[in-house]
Amino acid sequence: MTLTAMLAILGGIALAIVIAHGAWQARRAGPRKALPPQQNEPGLEPSLEPVHGAAALDSGESADTGGSAPVAELTRAVARRASARIDALIDAIANITLDAPVSGEMALTHLPGSRRAGTKPFHIEGLDAESGEWELPAPGHRYSEFQAGVQMANRSGALNEIEYSEFVQKVQAFAEGIGGDAQFPDMLDVVARARELDQFAAENDAMLAVRLRARQAAWTAGFIQQAAQRQGFVPGAVPGRLVMAAAEEGLPPVLVISFESQAALAEAPQDYSLRELTLSLDVPQTMENVEPFASWQEAARGLARDLEAEVCDDAGHPLSLHAFAAINDQLRERYAALAARDLAAGSLAARRLFS
Repeated sequence: MTLTAMLAILGGIALAIVIAHGAWQARRAGPRKALPPQQNEPGLEPSLEPVHGAAALDSGESADTGGSAPVAELTRAVARRASARIDALIDAIANITLDAPVSGEMALTHLPGSRRAGTKPFHIEGLDAESGEWELPAPGHRYSEFQAGVQMANRSGALNEIEYSEFVQKVQAFAEGIGGDAQFPDMLDVVARARELDQFAAENDAMLAVRLRARQAAWTAGFIQQAAQRQGFVPGAVPGRLVMAAAEEGLPPVLVISFESQAALAEAPQDYSLRELTLSLDVPQTMENVEPFASWQEAARGLARDLEAEVCDDAGHPLSLHAFAAINDQLRERYAALAARDLAAGSLAARRLFS
């Protein structure tokens, strides 16, 4: 089996070992069930799966250095902080100038009902007249100018002319409502940049997944949960998903186990047999320095041992240690390519792009 066969492109844009759900053969043996929890072993408590979204903003407040008030005020006026949401690396940015500052209440009144243009999200931010920071409009603040940024690419593809036109219409209506003047980048230039960014993302995306297939006896959902808990997984928000949460709250999970959701929703889940599950790693969503690939490989081995399962590729062929090593070599190249473009895996910009 060649490395190419193991690293098939997922959905046209992803380096992946794609999971193919084959028909399950009936077995005489009943499914393996979870053991009653021991007093010294914590039970499985429901846990919300971390969701993908914008990270919290730095407050931007600096320590008191003992300087005079005029100097501090001048520093705040000059220090125009970059936005944590709108990023020129992945967003097309429109600027909205004003003759005079406007209130947050007025801005909120005229914001478009949906901040999406087709499949692409966009943000509208104001420059706080006092702090000099870009932020989402809020009551009680005054803003000297605004900017809007539409994402040029995501896993749905590149921003197209229709989506860009929708973005322009919504931002133009907002600008007119607050008495501002909006300047937009050229459509042809934006669309060309979007296609180039989409091509780069397609070449460097990586969604790794392996199948764990029962060797003999089938499993119940509870048995899978107990085995997964020993590897550091907790129940996710979606039935049939278990997640290895990131160390930092609010970040996407490092690893995901998924199995048939009906097993988790069944009235008598102990009677529902499972013979296969998927263990996946969304590479661009997690920082390289937390070694997610090593966690993925270790979890696969641990689950295979505890579930008495085989670790297989999409064709059902067992994966060897050499196969994992070859995959890791390919991933290092993609990590380097992402970092070279200031889109390091796990960064906010990378999480937005590969969403």
